[in-house]
Amino acid sequence: MKVFLDASAFAKRYIAEQGSEKVLALCQQAESLVVSVICLPELVSALSRLVRERKLTKAAYRQLKNEAMADMKDVDICQITAEILGSVVSLLEDHPLRTMDAIHVACALKYQPDVFVSSDHRQISTARKAGMKVVDVS
Repeated sequence: MKVFLDASAFAKRYIAEQGSEKVLALCQQAESLVVSVICLPELVSALSRLVRERKLTKAAYRQLKNEAMADMKDVDICQITAEILGSVVSLLEDHPLRTMDAIHVACALKYQPDVFVSSDHRQISTARKAGMKVVDVS
């Protein structure tokens, strides 16, 4: 099974929160994991915010970031191409998405995964309307 994780789902691999167990189970079942090129930067942003909010120590941040970077070696990364940019523009025109969210959906549409995994309700709605099977991990 090919599983596409958006940044909100990918983060649940490293930050224990509601939906983390479901994400971990899907990752174990997956033949391949796919993320967009912006997924790691978004994860680092979320982890950095947790450090600033003193909800995560700097040592824990470094450990989680290193784990994520090591895991990226086994993940297919969807790059942003002219075709994907065109899809992003169309998604933004047709759906109430934020730019980064549209990039995740456009990348998933390009890769045609068996499931699109997210906790973002706007992405989930858009992915469903585009015909993708969705797993909501919110």
